[in-house]
Amino acid sequence: MKNTLGDLNNHLFAQLERLSDEDVIGEALTEEIKRAEAVSKIASQVIANGNLVLKAQVAYNGDGRTVVEKDKPKMLEG
Repeated sequence: MKNTLGDLNNHLFAQLERLSDEDVIGEALTEEIKRAEAVSKIASQVIANGNLVLKAQVAYNGDGRTVVEKDKPKMLEG
């Protein structure tokens, strides 16, 4: 799998570090804020999709039991 939820986590922390950089000011900061908003929206959709996949797997199991490692959907691997 090329991109994982672990990769998403790394991207989010990298974005947070860019926003926390005190040397980024003015127009560059405005652009970074716009980028962060876009990343946040996409990340929210990826997380919602992962949540849907997990719910579907639990429903597929039929008894509401926890998804075990061997049944874990690939997209939830991190």
